[in-house]
Amino acid sequence: MALVKAILFDYGMVLSGEPDPNAWTRLRTITGLSEEVLHREYWAHRHAYDRGDLNAESFWHKAAAGAGIVITPTQLAQLIAADTDLWSTLNPPMLDWVDQLQRAGIRTGILSNMPDAMETGLRARHAWIESFDHHTWSHAVNRAKPEPEIYQHAAEGLQTQPENILFIDDKSENIAAAIATGMQAIQYSTHPAFEQEMRARGLNYLLQLERHTDSQNGKL
Repeated sequence: MALVKAILFDYGMVLSGEPDPNAWTRLRTITGLSEEVLHREYWAHRHAYDRGDLNAESFWHKAAAGAGIVITPTQLAQLIAADTDLWSTLNPPMLDWVDQLQRAGIRTGILSNMPDAMETGLRARHAWIESFDHHTWSHAVNRAKPEPEIYQHAAEGLQTQPENILFIDDKSENIAAAIATGMQAIQYSTHPAFEQEMRARGLNYLLQLERHTDSQNGKL
């Protein structure tokens, strides 16, 4: 197995936690739609929104039309805000590890299927996003996982050969695509399971960076 020189992270369900149910309730309240209809229309057009084929305005108007409703400019702004809140919960153990990696000088990147308004909203809210060496947002490159070009874009941005990148994502199809482009990859479910897989692959040294660095500095 090639040496890992950079770690590439998905955002949703890896750096972030579970979607906020209160934010989803707000989406239902704003639109007045049932759970079934909102879920159907939200996900029917979400990939196109993530990919940049739709912007925030066209996404929400398309979803509303599919549900047989019309939304006002005020509702549009409220929907964009609630949608950002939906994906704003964090995954503390993963963010702690990101901090350790960055302090140790290991390159880090984000590769996320994310639409325009959400990127803007999340970056305004979470200053830690700026600490990554490179960001690949799907809407900005008009490609989305699992399209191979988006992985190539991320590798070029990290200035690292694909075989030296470890990619972490929660979806099996995105993991398979990363492996097909030459990256190492781990599917994320829970943090204990992730750490167990890291150790099984002989990558446990990457989980002990802070301790190793402190011992080198005479702190332990």
